[in-house]
Amino acid sequence: MSPDRAPEPTPPPRGPVRRLVDQLVGTDPDTQRRPAVPGWVADITFVVVALLDVWLVVPDEAPPYTVWLSAASCAALLLRRPLPFLALVLAVPGFFAGWAQLAVMFALGSLATRKQCHWHVWVGAALVWCCRFVLWPWSEMLALSWRMHVLDAIYGVIVAGMPVAIGLLIGARTELATRLAELAASRDRERQLHAQAVRAEERARLAREMHDGVSHDITLIAMQASALSAASADDETRRTAATIRTLSTRTLEELRTLLGVLRSDAEDGPSPDLRDLDDLVRNAGVPVRLTADDLPDTLSAQVSAAAYRTVQECLTNVRKHAPGATAHVDVTTSSEQVRVEVRNGAPCAPADSPLPSGGGYGLAGLAERARLLGGDVDTGTTPDGGFRVRAHYPVT
Repeated sequence: MSPDRAPEPTPPPRGPVRRLVDQLVGTDPDTQRRPAVPGWVADITFVVVALLDVWLVVPDEAPPYTVWLSAASCAALLLRRPLPFLALVLAVPGFFAGWAQLAVMFALGSLATRKQCHWHVWVGAALVWCCRFVLWPWSEMLALSWRMHVLDAIYGVIVAGMPVAIGLLIGARTELATRLAELAASRDRERQLHAQAVRAEERARLAREMHDGVSHDITLIAMQASALSAASADDETRRTAATIRTLSTRTLEELRTLLGVLRSDAEDGPSPDLRDLDDLVRNAGVPVRLTADDLPDTLSAQVSAAAYRTVQECLTNVRKHAPGATAHVDVTTSSEQVRVEVRNGAPCAPADSPLPSGGGYGLAGLAERARLLGGDVDTGTTPDGGFRVRAHYPVT
C-alpha cells in the first residue's frame, strides 16, 4: 500500500485587481489554458483589415498605380513575422504614394514588438513619419500653408509613435511574463531545496535514534549469544547460539548500511547488489534453488538493490511461514527489464521456534519501491498451497 500523499495547498482567491494584472502580463491561468490564436489566422486578419482600410479611403478618381501600391503594402503584412523590417520597407511605398496607412502602422508595430529598441525600429519610425509629412505629388505639398505643415508633422509623430509605443508595451509585457515565470520556477526550486533539507534533517534524526536504540540492543544480543556459546557444553545449544550471533552480526551490518543511507542525501553508500545473490542464498536458512541470468552492464544500482531486497524479503517470508519448503528463485533479464520470481511450496515441517510475523509490511514496501522505480510487484498463492512473488523492474 502506497503512503497517503499530503494534499496540495489551495491557492488563495484572486481579487479583481490581481486578476487584471495577471491578464495584462499574460500570467492568468484561465487565459493560459485557452488555446492561442494560430499565427496564420492573425496574419490574414491584419491583411483583411488593412485592405478594408484602403478600400474605404481610396477615392474613385485615384490613379491605378496608387491602388496597386496600396494592395502590395497590405500583402507585405504576410512577412511581418519572419521578416518584420522587410515587411515595413515593402509597405512604405503604398503609404507614401497610396492609401495604405493602416498597413504601415501594423508593420511598424510588429517590428517594434519583435525588435524593441533596435535601430530598425527607429529607422522604420522615421520612414513612416516622412511618408506622413511629405505629400505626393510634390505640387500638393508645396501648396500647403505652414500651419498645415505643422499639423502634418504632429500627425506624423502620432502615426509613427503609436505603433512603436504599443509594440514596446507588448514586448515589455512579454518580458515581464517571462521574468514572472522564472521567479515562480525559482520559488519552486527554493521550496524543493527546503523540503530536501527538512527530509535530510529528519533522516539524520531517525539515524541517530536507530543507532542509539536498535543497534545497541542488537550488539547486546550478539554478545550474549557469544557468551552462551562459550559457556554451554551442549553442542546443539552452541550451534543455536552461533546462529543467533551470526544473524545478529548480519543484521547489525544491514542496519549500519541503512543508517549510512539515511545520513546521506542520496543512496551513495554501500547498497545491496543483485550479483551477491549467491551469498544471500547460501545464508538464507532454507533450501533454495537459484536460476539467474547474466546481469546487463546497464543495470542501475537502484534496480539491483530493489531486486536483491525482493529476494531477501521473500526468503525471509519462506523461513517464517513455510518451514521445510524449498524456495525457487528465478532472475531473468532482458535489454529492458529485470524479472524476479520467488515461489515456494506448502510448509512441510514444523517451525523450530516461533518467529515474529512482521505485520505484513515487507511486501507492501517492495511494491512501493517497485512503483517508484517504474516497475510492479505481483503476489499470489500457487495451486500446491504455496506462495509466489513476481516483480518486474526496468533496467535503467
